[in-house]
Amino acid sequence: MPSDRTPAPEPLPSGTLVTALHIGASSVSMLVAESSPDGPLTPVDFLEQPAPVARDIFRDGTVSLATIERIVSVVKGYQKSLTELGLDPNGITRAVATNILSEAKNHETVMNRLRVACGLKVSVIDDGEMTRLIYLKTRRRLQQLPDLRKRTVLVVHVGPGNTRALLFQKGRITRYTSYRLGTHRTREAVEGTHAEGTALLRVIREHVSGNVEQVRFDYSDVDIKGIVLIGYEIQSVASTRLGDGQCRVPALRELTTETSHLTDVEIVKRFRLDYQTAEALLPALEINLAISEILKLAEVQIPATGFELGLLHDLLVSKNLTGNFATEVLRSATILAKRYKSDPRHGKHVGALCEFFFNELSDLHQLNQHDALLLQVAAILHEVGTFVSPRAHHKHSEYLILNSEVFGLDRLDVTIVALVARYHRHSCPSLDHPSYAALGVDDRIRVCKLAAILRVADALERTHAQRVSDITITREPRKLRLHLPGLNDAAVERLAMHSKADLFEQTFGLAVVIDEDN
Repeated sequence: MPSDRTPAPEPLPSGTLVTALHIGASSVSMLVAESSPDGPLTPVDFLEQPAPVARDIFRDGTVSLATIERIVSVVKGYQKSLTELGLDPNGITRAVATNILSEAKNHETVMNRLRVACGLKVSVIDDGEMTRLIYLKTRRRLQQLPDLRKRTVLVVHVGPGNTRALLFQKGRITRYTSYRLGTHRTREAVEGTHAEGTALLRVIREHVSGNVEQVRFDYSDVDIKGIVLIGYEIQSVASTRLGDGQCRVPALRELTTETSHLTDVEIVKRFRLDYQTAEALLPALEINLAISEILKLAEVQIPATGFELGLLHDLLVSKNLTGNFATEVLRSATILAKRYKSDPRHGKHVGALCEFFFNELSDLHQLNQHDALLLQVAAILHEVGTFVSPRAHHKHSEYLILNSEVFGLDRLDVTIVALVARYHRHSCPSLDHPSYAALGVDDRIRVCKLAAILRVADALERTHAQRVSDITITREPRKLRLHLPGLNDAAVERLAMHSKADLFEQTFGLAVVIDEDN
């Protein structure tokens, strides 16, 4: 089916007011912010109202009609506030929903209701987007703590339905894992036991023990020196009960035990939380405590700044990440390629050739830097399918990439990378191919453009010997002429180009011609 993804926003001029709306697990929030001359966003207004989305989903499998109407009412109220600020109430910069909404049987009903009642197109945050948001929050935390940036640090985000872990070594991401373990998911799973106090803690610990043990196993080969805990519930109580960002594990254990003896009403009053957050607080504390203890850490780091406010801020900038973030994405792709024993020199050289063509032909393809990043990832991964079999390895590459995670890429990104890799040889994109046909028209065009460039680059690296390093491009009517200085015999490259340049000509209307250096 066509993608519902909102196009990545362009960098904002100074003084522009932007808005982010988040339908979260237990609340609906909105941030209005102003861009400043040096780049950061300055909050102008922050609104948050409770809504029991996660409770409904994990208890009944659907979002109740009452909760849907609650969300609609809150969003309409926010839109009225935007009108009072002189902003378009339907022109929210980014409108997103928690990833657990996709688990609701009636998630399309929720989306449709918001579109009809509020005129908003809401997209669901997927795992790739969530890792970008965690990366942004962690980068800020590591910048505040230079000593921590030099060490091996595990960042753990315990969300409403899933837990994610990112391993940073000397400030760089080297591993990423995800677990079906969350605060609200756990709350509803143990609710029927009717256990209280320390007995409830034991029930929670037993329920999450399998996933917690998997965390220990996944990181047993590294010497973790620090841990950063991120999450809506734990950050809601961190600043008032666990110190200014740094907390001894015994203090976290003491708070967890204390909380286990409180009713939800008492939690609301003591910690000044809404009821939805109060319901999930104990599972959040116990899960974070269990992970910290199994990793045998003496203290934890918890960002004191509000989780929701930070998330809304980061939603407005995560799509425009460049520099270090792109490096992390490419490193993740390289690690994946290594796992499948793909030739690293070939992938790197094809990537360099892709970068050259992408930059030289920018007026022709009119793609953006995010597309350039996806092309680089596809170049690194295009031959991973040979791990399964050299025969039809382009199809195996598509399958392996589709069923893998690349840090920082969302599901649409991964799909595009997989298809571009698939089309690096043999047949061109076709509506007979399910994954390609499922894309919207604009995304199918992106795949064709990126795959066309990859096929040309791969043809020049047909020998896997990095023979082509310098290229001079000359454009003629209906032709793209490539001069290869230093290469006296390009027979192999010309033969490969004959079979691979068809998509480039179909897409851009230019036949690719190779000239040797005579």
